[in-house]
Amino acid sequence: MSSSQLQVDPLAKNVRDVASDADIKRSFWRYAIPSITAMLVSGLYQIIDGIFVGHYVGVDGLAAINMAWPITFVVSGLGIMVGMGGGSLISMKRGEQDSTSTQQALNASFLLMLVLAMFSAMGLFLWGADLLRVQGGEGTIFTLGFDYVNIFSYGTIATIMATAIPMLVRNDESPNVATALMIFGALLNIVLDYVLIGLWQWQLEGAALATIIAQLTIAIIGIGYFLSQYSSLKFDRSLVRVNPRMMSTIIGLGASSLVMYLYTSFVFALHNRLFMQYGTSVTVGAFAIVGYIMTLYYLVAEGIAEGMQPPVSYYFGAQQFENIKKMLLLSIKVTVIAGVGFIVILNVMPNLMISLFTSDDPQLVSEAKNGIRLHLFSMFLDGIIVLASVYFMAIGKGGKALAISVGNMFIQLPFLYFLPQWLGVDGIWLALPLSNIVLFAIVAPLVWHDIKQREKASVVNHMTHELG
Repeated sequence: MSSSQLQVDPLAKNVRDVASDADIKRSFWRYAIPSITAMLVSGLYQIIDGIFVGHYVGVDGLAAINMAWPITFVVSGLGIMVGMGGGSLISMKRGEQDSTSTQQALNASFLLMLVLAMFSAMGLFLWGADLLRVQGGEGTIFTLGFDYVNIFSYGTIATIMATAIPMLVRNDESPNVATALMIFGALLNIVLDYVLIGLWQWQLEGAALATIIAQLTIAIIGIGYFLSQYSSLKFDRSLVRVNPRMMSTIIGLGASSLVMYLYTSFVFALHNRLFMQYGTSVTVGAFAIVGYIMTLYYLVAEGIAEGMQPPVSYYFGAQQFENIKKMLLLSIKVTVIAGVGFIVILNVMPNLMISLFTSDDPQLVSEAKNGIRLHLFSMFLDGIIVLASVYFMAIGKGGKALAISVGNMFIQLPFLYFLPQWLGVDGIWLALPLSNIVLFAIVAPLVWHDIKQREKASVVNHMTHELG
């Protein structure tokens, strides 16, 4: 964001710094468009894998990759935690005009990536196979899924860095560079998927290799950015002097994002288990297709939330509370419009999206249509819940952000326990949307109350300044 848009007089941190609606929109879209693009491009890794696997491996391949995906998704979540937590801290310290702490936040972020990559690799080596079996993986599905997870266990550093570094680049005032990084990686992944899965028939091993090679390329280029003249934050000798408190702060700020990924992984794994129990591998394959479709909107919503985060964190550091409210309301509006539009398109033209993953299995197509109708009707509420979590993280309330993310996970458990017993497979499809409705009814008042508190604080600051 340009200095003309966000630069404030440090002696005038009060309501007088209210930006116009036009300025808020420019600031929002300057970050939101690259962020949405980056998230969609990032999600293309999984979606492209699914497209190639669906057409070249078949329904067993879709079921296998859908069981492997929740396991490897946790590694991506560790990268998101560092990227979101470190990025939020960088923006807040920049808003406070604290250049030393801004550099320390970058240093701590990179050390965290290395530590987390080591532990996640150990976790995949030790428990990858067991996590597939817990979901009901057996026979061909287990073998294919383990091939995918095994490759990822060797490339955790690439996955974490490729997820986190573009977010740090974005918060270094270079959102376009971050987007270009993600686009390049996705294009490379498409080419590699075609070669490794389509031409060489390496099945899920090829899918995993394509993703890891593309992610490693992004990581190397991203490190090169922070060594170049284009970065305002530099790798220098201060990298060896990491502030442990900074690392703790980054984890605290980004923990809610990690929990969102853990929640997604856990819920997908539990759905896989239940679909295998109440249905068949075809049902799991259909869930994979519906999951990929849902991921498209989820990535848009997360992109909107991440685009909102840098300016909101800056406004919070500068104590410009009215600007925070304007930015949040605009983000909610865009999230709802995108979600409702997506739901309408999916219900009017379901075959359009399903045909990306399969075209010659009528049973799979029929089950996927049923999933779209039952599983995605309240999808836009999930976007608002993501937005609320990122909002609290952006203003330094990591505890509330974490509580929303944890609540999003646990609120689904009773629905997933009872509904399948009453409605069978349809009950599994309905668990997520119904739990989203309940959680939205809890989260919306929390956000509204926080906004009203900030409005009062803004008025008090203004009165204090005038009397002073």
